[in-house]
Amino acid sequence: MVVLLSSGVRARGARKLTSGAGRSISNLAAPGSPYPPGVANWDELQRRAVERYEDGGARLPDDPDARQRQLTRMANAAAAAALAELMAGRHGSEWFARAAERYRESWADAPPESWGRPIGAIKTRIVAGDWQGAAEDARWALDAGAARSESPIGRYAAALAYAVLGEWDDVRVHADFSRTHETFPNEVADALAFIAAEDVVGYVEAVEDVLESFETRDEYLEDMPVADTVLVLQALARRRGISAELDSELLP
Repeated sequence: MVVLLSSGVRARGARKLTSGAGRSISNLAAPGSPYPPGVANWDELQRRAVERYEDGGARLPDDPDARQRQLTRMANAAAAAALAELMAGRHGSEWFARAAERYRESWADAPPESWGRPIGAIKTRIVAGDWQGAAEDARWALDAGAARSESPIGRYAAALAYAVLGEWDDVRVHADFSRTHETFPNEVADALAFIAAEDVVGYVEAVEDVLESFETRDEYLEDMPVADTVLVLQALARRRGISAELDSELLP
């Protein structure tokens, strides 16, 4: 996926994943894959994710705590299946919707401050292009108290929610809260703050840093080598007319 900056500026230093940076995608291809080296067998990865989701659904426990954890695992598997479909050139909308639903379903019995659930729901809606669903989940996160949280991940959930709703002043407030904490990936909060401020140069630098953090990591959620946070940031940036041109094996 190639996106141009509204100003016509090309993202500086846009990178391709190299064999020495993080995990090579080819390591995740199925044995005997017809795909050339460096290209994942996305259909095989999608099949494995679907199997994990269906297996989880067949073994949902009655115990509330065990159930919420299983629902979260199912949500992660559904999100992985959707991302694999997206990387294979399809839309993945059905699996993105299932992921958001399972994240939200898991919330009722989740421990306090489990902000990863609403974040996961909002992110999957955004990547799917379901802005109405994203707005509903954004309001859910805010009603649940994300903007009042004392944790940087809670405030990130609030910043993400306000970005979906177009409340850019509130995005800056909560992104600034998160970006000052050493425990939070500052480049992600930086990117949100720059989107809110319509700062083209700042956003390009920040989103490149986010992409680099994916390209140089050793593990991916559900073994799915996709820079999903970059997809979310780019979708939000496009709404502000400042998205960057990025090129990576971790992007569609």
